[in-house]
Amino acid sequence: MKQENIKIALVGNPNAGKSTLFNALTGLRQKTGNFPGVTVEKKSGSFKLAGEDGKPDRDVTVVDLPGTYSVYPKSADESVVMDILANPKHPDYPDAVIVVVDASNLQRNLLLFTEINDLGLPTILALNMLDVAASMKLTVNAVQLAMQLNVPVVKINARTGEGVPVLQQAVSTLLDKKEKPALKYFYVPKGNEPALIEEVKELHQLDNDYVALQYVCQHDNFSFLAQPVRAKLDTLIEKYEFDETGFLADETIARYKTIRPIVDKSVKSEGATEQPLWTRKLDKVLLHPFWGYVTFAVILMVIFQAIFAWASYPMDWIDENTAALISWTKEILPAGVLNDLITDGIMTGIGGVIIFIPQIAILFGLVSILEESGYMARVMVIMDKVMRKFGLNGRSVVPLISGVACAVPAIMTTRSISSRHERLLTILVTPIMSCSARLPIYSILIALIIPSTKVLGIFNMQGLVLFGLYFLGLAGALVSAWLLSLVIKRTEPGYFMLEMPTYKLPRWGHVGFMMYDSVKSFVLQAGQVILAISIILWVLSSYGPGDSMQAAEEKVITAMPSAPAEELGAAVASARLESSYAGSFGRFIEPAIRPLGYDWKIGIALLASFAAREVFVGTMATIYSISGDSEDVLTVKQRLVQEKNDKGGPMYTPAVCYSLLIFYVFAMMCMSTIAVVYRETHGWKWPLIQLAYLMVLAYVSAFAVYQIMS
Repeated sequence: MKQENIKIALVGNPNAGKSTLFNALTGLRQKTGNFPGVTVEKKSGSFKLAGEDGKPDRDVTVVDLPGTYSVYPKSADESVVMDILANPKHPDYPDAVIVVVDASNLQRNLLLFTEINDLGLPTILALNMLDVAASMKLTVNAVQLAMQLNVPVVKINARTGEGVPVLQQAVSTLLDKKEKPALKYFYVPKGNEPALIEEVKELHQLDNDYVALQYVCQHDNFSFLAQPVRAKLDTLIEKYEFDETGFLADETIARYKTIRPIVDKSVKSEGATEQPLWTRKLDKVLLHPFWGYVTFAVILMVIFQAIFAWASYPMDWIDENTAALISWTKEILPAGVLNDLITDGIMTGIGGVIIFIPQIAILFGLVSILEESGYMARVMVIMDKVMRKFGLNGRSVVPLISGVACAVPAIMTTRSISSRHERLLTILVTPIMSCSARLPIYSILIALIIPSTKVLGIFNMQGLVLFGLYFLGLAGALVSAWLLSLVIKRTEPGYFMLEMPTYKLPRWGHVGFMMYDSVKSFVLQAGQVILAISIILWVLSSYGPGDSMQAAEEKVITAMPSAPAEELGAAVASARLESSYAGSFGRFIEPAIRPLGYDWKIGIALLASFAAREVFVGTMATIYSISGDSEDVLTVKQRLVQEKNDKGGPMYTPAVCYSLLIFYVFAMMCMSTIAVVYRETHGWKWPLIQLAYLMVLAYVSAFAVYQIMS
């Protein structure tokens, strides 16, 4: 019989391969969102499960829960695990749980398994990383393990997909059972605990001892419990003199005493166990107190060199063909408002986005390789000592590096930081890291003022400048964190613990999927905003109050009676734009931005880019298409090169370009980032403080650069 709405939860320690198994199970059938009621990001996907006749007829939803070492949370994202597994009314409450364990460190991984098992949920143990265990001279007997744990145990290799069909069949068999298997408790209550458990079970109509204990220990973390219920549980704790700290210590010791003989019977060791030789050799360099930092800097430099060197050819091709397509469209469509809207508004704005697809793809692909290989964990370790000096810790590196892609998910990853103080500091400085939305701005401005020459015969000068901008963002984030740590006082100690995975060859299919997914997200999300703003901007640039635009046109024609047609057309277009609604907005803010070297046209782009930074280039493309000669379709770069200032000289001088670059390094011009900071900090206080200090920093820095270089 077909069962609807089957849910499977994936649970496991960090780096056990849980997310890799999720990808293997669901493929492209994935989506992201937030768990209901909280701002913790979740990944869910689906796969087909075979029915009793062997044919795939059931859709199964897989929810990838945050990685955790125990059911007792130490960070915001870990608290989600028990908030779901202890609440049958939660929309993500699973029909079964797959606990993914690292076979090379079975004893530690089984601690979480025994806790999940004691909750009474149908459970399967997915034995992953057997190849790593083998390289450490360990052999795991899955049959012996299954007999002792009294649950199905399936050998898998999440990276290659080996064993995944068997795991799916085990899930099907488990769900088809009419009765739950007899529960084997791995922790036996003692002292006053049994009496307390019975009263909690009766009070909340529970049928599981360990769930009742979780109500006692974690009721303050459970979002589904009302305050009066929590107060009642506090009363019971006092009545039975329950010592939570002592209980947690006793429970952990008792579980390891139970786990140890199980591991001894199931795991055979053939000599000294240690990480693979090549992992140890690489770590001697990559974790070295000097060479580790040098290697990290070189890797970053290579990434930014690749962004320019590898992407230049497809970008040039896209740029030229976009201009040709716009020119062709202008010719085949009848002249008029619709033609102008489509070519000067929509197509020009979109062209300012798609040209950067090669750079975005290369950036995300290279970052994915670093994550896949296991190197990113080493970066956290070597950077912990540096981060401590600025009030952060090694885990802050992940949000900061993720900020190179996008600040929104990067800020959400701060939930893995256990210290509230360090988490808040990381949230406040992460937007300074140069995200992918800044890359189009950097690329077009660098191309205007930096020649594509070689340095030392191997380094591209434009790539070095781009590296410098990203490094400036990192330096700005660290200095800002240090200054903020002097103002925001620490109320709790911070610590850094991390298990380093072995090095692995990247799974190129996963790297390709990451590139595809990231580019798709960038194009669709940025494209929607830019398309909407391009249309709005075209309207605001094509129309003005009253007959102001007509009057401006007549004034120019009167002042230039004998001017060549091309020069007269450009002057008329510029005058009409200046008299439009958009021009009026730009003129209104021009006095404030003139000290930075910007004119009213740049002011329009600054205003538009408050919605999203990447809108800047598309806005400039639209503005200059409208203000230039409509018969001559030029690329964005050519438009900027030809633009003149009030004195007749080039508008985009090195001083103006560097001022803009520095402004966008520090400016927080992204509504989505402000929104996620509001959600993560539960109020407007910190988002407003963050917006204020970053805008002041951006303005002052851009002002100083322009004045010095002028």
